Amino acid sequence: MVIFIGHNYINTIEKRREIVQIPKDTKQTLFFYRDDCSDCQSIFHQIYWHNAINHNIVLINMNQPQNRHYIQKYQLTSVPTLIHGKQRYSGTNQQRIKQIVGD
Repeated sequence: MVIFIGHNYINTIEKRREIVQIPKDTKQTLFFYRDDCSDCQSIFHQIYWHNAINHNIVLINMNQPQNRHYIQKYQLTSVPTLIHGKQRYSGTNQQRIKQIVGD
């Protein structure tokens, strides 16, 4: 029962379409995703739980129209994309994700 509630809660977080303001000199990892993207959904739980423990990831849902200016700013060509400093990865490979977000 707890797992089901946790799963539903994370799905609710994933569907939020909040406007995100990224601080200019952020040290956090940026996670660009879309809530209707199956690849994004496949890694969202991993990203969410990592962030719940470490608080070092900014979740940016690109289905929020006011977040779309980040496409040009960060030269995004696909989702999911993780950016941390000079490191950048687009995809679902668990090992690459761990390299970007830290483990």
